[in-house]
Amino acid sequence: MQVKQAANVLELMEYFAERRRPATLAEISDDLGWPRSSTFNLVGTIVERGYLYEPRPRAGYYPTPRWLTLALTVAEAEPLPGVVDVLVADVAAATGETTAVGTLTGIHALFLVVAESRHQVRYHARVGDRVPVHASSAGRAILAQYPAASREAIYRRVAFERFSDTTPLGVENVERALLEAEERGYHQSDSEYIADLAGVALPLPLGDRRLSIVVAGPTSRCLARRPETAAILKAALSRHGLAEPGAQAQSR
Repeated sequence: MQVKQAANVLELMEYFAERRRPATLAEISDDLGWPRSSTFNLVGTIVERGYLYEPRPRAGYYPTPRWLTLALTVAEAEPLPGVVDVLVADVAAATGETTAVGTLTGIHALFLVVAESRHQVRYHARVGDRVPVHASSAGRAILAQYPAASREAIYRRVAFERFSDTTPLGVENVERALLEAEERGYHQSDSEYIADLAGVALPLPLGDRRLSIVVAGPTSRCLARRPETAAILKAALSRHGLAEPGAQAQSR
């Protein structure tokens, strides 16, 4: 369940990130489909808090650098090692496909770092995007790092919604997928959540943080290349000192 006002603030920031120039109240209202009165109240509140301003009189509003200062302060308190960014860029360059690092949040894998493919037809992913933990190779590569009891607690919150014919439904099917991944040496997916998308993922444990690294792209390019992609991922993890034999699964 979403809180509308909070969702609107985030939608407004995403709007400016895409627009990249000031916007008037009328433009914000029209572009986002919000009532003029609600737009006026929301923008006015954010202006008063110092997060929006008018770069030029009556030329529209734009976010202030206060957002950046706040984001940097938050990020510095829980940083990812710099090697993670290097790893993601390295794998994306070697595979030519979108590469991301994810973490568990509730019943989803949330992307913390993303390097998009340069192909015109590609997996469009952004930092902050989420995928179901049970219906994605990125999610299952995280699940595999938890003991069985912890996974059971996560499963109790999952609705096991069917997104496609290949979505694993039920605890038994997800556990079977984890076992198959352990035997195979990597996690894989085929249109389980997003149509025509194939992925390969490996666990990326960093201290007490359980992350995963995933490479994904259209099935036309990536489905048959999954073993090759997994080999590239493993080589990159080893090269950057992040390989951890036996990390596929904790106690079962």
